[in-house]
Amino acid sequence: MVSIIGRLSILAVAALSIGFLFHWMRTQGPGSGQVTLELSAPPVGGDFTLDSASGPVRLSDLRGQVVLVYFGYTSCPDICPTNLIYIANALRSLQPAESARTRVLFVSVDPERDDPERLAGYVAYFHPNILGLTGTPEQLAEIAGRYGAAYRRVDDSGSAMGYLIDHSAFTSVVDPSGRLVETLGHASAPETIQAAIRKALGPES
Repeated sequence: MVSIIGRLSILAVAALSIGFLFHWMRTQGPGSGQVTLELSAPPVGGDFTLDSASGPVRLSDLRGQVVLVYFGYTSCPDICPTNLIYIANALRSLQPAESARTRVLFVSVDPERDDPERLAGYVAYFHPNILGLTGTPEQLAEIAGRYGAAYRRVDDSGSAMGYLIDHSAFTSVVDPSGRLVETLGHASAPETIQAAIRKALGPES
C-alpha cells in the first residue's frame, strides 16, 4: 500500500509540473523552431561561482554532495521543462539520505531575461533541491565551455518572446569530490538519472 501511495504521489507531482509547463508556455508566449544542440567540446568540468537569489554559489561549497548541472533558460518552450520534470521525478524517487546529498544547479544562459529572482521562482515549481544560477555573459560562456554546453541566441520575430536560445540539453553529473563523472543525454528517464546519482554517491549512500 505504501508503494502504491508513493507512486501516486509521484504521478500527482508530475501532473502538477506538466500543468506548470503549459501555464508557463502560455504566459511567456509561444515558442517555435527551437533546436537542441550537441556538446560543443568534450566536457572537463571544474569549479565555478555564479549568482543565486540568496547570493553567490560556488560549486566547491557543495563538496560531499552529488551535483547535477544543467544549462538552459526560463523562457525555454519545452526542452528545459521536460528535463527538469524528469530530474525532479528522479529526486523524488531517492531515499531521504540520498536526497539530502544531491543538488541540482539550473544555470541560465539567458542573463538578459533571467535574473536570480526570476530563476528562483521558476525552479521552485520543480523541486526544492534545484537552485537557479546565472552570471555575466563572459562567465557563462567560460563555464559552459568547460562543461561542453553549447548555446546561441536566435531572433524570432514571430514569437512574443522576441528570441529563443538554441542550446544543448545534457545534464552533467559531478561527484562528491567535485569531479565531473558523467554526462546524461536530453530527456534521460528519471530511472537513468536516479541510477547516475546513486552511482556517483557511491556505497556510502
